[in-house]
Amino acid sequence: MHNHHDNKSLSVSTRPLKLALTIVLFIVILEIVGGLISNSLALQGDAGHMFIDALALSLALFAIKIANKPATATRTYGYHRAEILAALTNGVILILVSLYIFYEAYQRILEPPEVQISLMLPVAIIGLVANIVMIVILRRSSQRNLNIKAALWHIIGDTVSSLGIITGGIIISFTKWYIVDSMIAIFVGLVILYGAVKLVRESTDILLESVPPNIQIDKVVEKIKDVPGVEEVHDVHIWTITSGVNAMSAHLIIEDQKVSESGEIVDLVNRYLAEKYNITHTTLQLECEKCESCPSGVICNINRPDSK
Repeated sequence: MHNHHDNKSLSVSTRPLKLALTIVLFIVILEIVGGLISNSLALQGDAGHMFIDALALSLALFAIKIANKPATATRTYGYHRAEILAALTNGVILILVSLYIFYEAYQRILEPPEVQISLMLPVAIIGLVANIVMIVILRRSSQRNLNIKAALWHIIGDTVSSLGIITGGIIISFTKWYIVDSMIAIFVGLVILYGAVKLVRESTDILLESVPPNIQIDKVVEKIKDVPGVEEVHDVHIWTITSGVNAMSAHLIIEDQKVSESGEIVDLVNRYLAEKYNITHTTLQLECEKCESCPSGVICNINRPDSK
């Protein structure tokens, strides 16, 4: 017996992403020019990260468009996993960006260049304000969509970068320790790497159809067994189709009763799964140890097309 509820979490507005993309492109140009003129690796690194942000946001927009395509005979779940693939791609790109920043920082630690603080600080401050605005824009949507969450992590990394650059600029202005610029760049790289690894792990778990982290199968099984008429639950599988859409399949051994009466059991189970765990796609196979249609007493599937 199958169950499917339309899930509003699949309908993601692209307006926040488009607005964030416009802001990012502006900051990229500003930081590239400012980084080259001021000779600040931290600022150039942040510009490179912002450029990756632009790519990430573009990829997120494209993935949402693909994910909204209807299901087909060969892709029965539709294209929802396109968003997860986009999130995974963004995570891998972020890891590569952080490694590049580490390499450049190491080179500059060996020979710290002079940095023009008078230009570095104003550009970093503008970048910080822009990043805060984008976080506000994307925060709500990211809570329901891993793809947008991936884009948000890019922005969070940039925000920390801007704070680090501003702090480093203030320190350099008083001490003339230009090596601080490289140290801040390493810190920025670590922040980026942390978010990237987390995104890759979450995306991989979904692609491997792992149990969602907020769900414990034992507790789900015990609750289902509390439903009147359910005697045992086995062969349980719970996974995530895409962000905010969980699915489950299971075999339920129920009391000997008419097929028409078993529908109430399925309704109760589905209502609980949807309200408690946001499991909106279910395939529940109902079985009984002994029923009128099985004189031999073997376990049978009472929802077969030929059941009477």
